[in-house]
Amino acid sequence: LDKEEETAAAKCTQPCLGESLSISDLECSLCIRMFFEPVTTPCGHTFCKECLERCLDHRPNCPLCKQSLREYLKAGRYSPTVLLQDIMLATFPTQLAERRELHQAEMAELSNLTKNIPIFVCTMAFPGIPCPLHVFEPRYRLMIRRCQESGSRRFGMCIYENGKSFADYGCMLEIRQVELLADGRSLVDTIGRQRFRVLSRGHRDGYHTADIEYLEDKKVSGEELQELQCLHESTYRLAQRFCEHGDLTSRHILMQHGPLPEKEEDIQASADGPTWCWWLISILPLDPSYQLNLFSCTSLRARLSQLQHILTALLQQPP
Repeated sequence: LDKEEETAAAKCTQPCLGESLSISDLECSLCIRMFFEPVTTPCGHTFCKECLERCLDHRPNCPLCKQSLREYLKAGRYSPTVLLQDIMLATFPTQLAERRELHQAEMAELSNLTKNIPIFVCTMAFPGIPCPLHVFEPRYRLMIRRCQESGSRRFGMCIYENGKSFADYGCMLEIRQVELLADGRSLVDTIGRQRFRVLSRGHRDGYHTADIEYLEDKKVSGEELQELQCLHESTYRLAQRFCEHGDLTSRHILMQHGPLPEKEEDIQASADGPTWCWWLISILPLDPSYQLNLFSCTSLRARLSQLQHILTALLQQPP
């Protein structure tokens, strides 16, 4: 036989790959769906990347054989099983495309910034103010990872409130940087963006979610705007005095949070008002319920008036 006939004969005797495999052979044992971004552990077991990450959020062991994966987790990298990806593409391209579309639809749902947004229930956060977080709970590990994978890099921050699971008002946080620690915990650098009001509450995979609407300060013009600018100037001067002549505790707070931000040229440019006001509210010795009251206010005049009263009272206290 010449070379071409040998090749043809070999093809006839070799079984077709598609006939040797079924969809069930290419299913993840955790989600019982076709593998998506398959990764193989050092102990030889293969899972969807997302499924494995969710298991490692809870325990650093292989979900099947329970072998320790601490070193694997410490590396922080999950290399795709390329051969398996090629086999799936060659044998079941239609089903793989459907699996990819399903994943993209899930990511699109997670990237919506008004419906079912993830809520981190922890502390008060404010527009324009950094909010560093130490993430160690499995539900919040999953939440942060999804925020990154969906591309939104945003989630809501609310404080706890009795009877409601979390308060009616919160602040969207944007993830700036994530430092992954060897045991799966992470240090997350975030900054506050828009304020929002909670319309309805829900849950997703252990963490809270909410439908929201964003808050915006009421705009004024003419004489009202001139009066507002005068109030803004006088309150800012009081804030400067407080930062310069505050007590020892206040100075320690300033060392931690940095200097008073500069005044903005246009006090109505942002929907949330001047950033320095939020910086001041975040460092003043105020009860969280009172902070929340200031936070939910959509009148810059009312907010500045309250700050003026608070600063005057603090500056009149004896050393």
